[in-house]
Amino acid sequence: MPTRTTGAIAQDWEPIVLHKSKPKAQDLRNPKAVNQALRTGAEILTVKKFDAGSNKKTAGPVLNARKLDEAAEPAALERVGGEVRHTIQKARLDKKMSQAELAKQINERVQVVQEYENGKAVPNQGVLAKMERVLGVKLRGKIGK
Repeated sequence: MPTRTTGAIAQDWEPIVLHKSKPKAQDLRNPKAVNQALRTGAEILTVKKFDAGSNKKTAGPVLNARKLDEAAEPAALERVGGEVRHTIQKARLDKKMSQAELAKQINERVQVVQEYENGKAVPNQGVLAKMERVLGVKLRGKIGK
């Protein structure tokens, strides 16, 4: 038989608070947990991701970027001048070379030589230097000197 102590029995009346552990982030995204929170009226945080669930492309930022570029730089790039084109053609023909042969010697495509001779190319100092070396003429700087 259990024995009783002989003396005053004291009761501890201090409250004990039990806390539930916080739900994990993965559990909060669970559809069951979301529905339960909706039913109980709990606060639900919804965050719309940028362009989530849409396939359309927005032209807003691209247009602004283009406007900035146009404001900062001229729209048309400088092309090869008439003097340079004629000098390239004349020097190539004087050496009895085809456009393909010149392109091969300067390690460029034939299309590059054609663009320079037609005046459609944007001048590249490296390509002009190679042409000067192979053709033996001056193409950069002041041609009149």
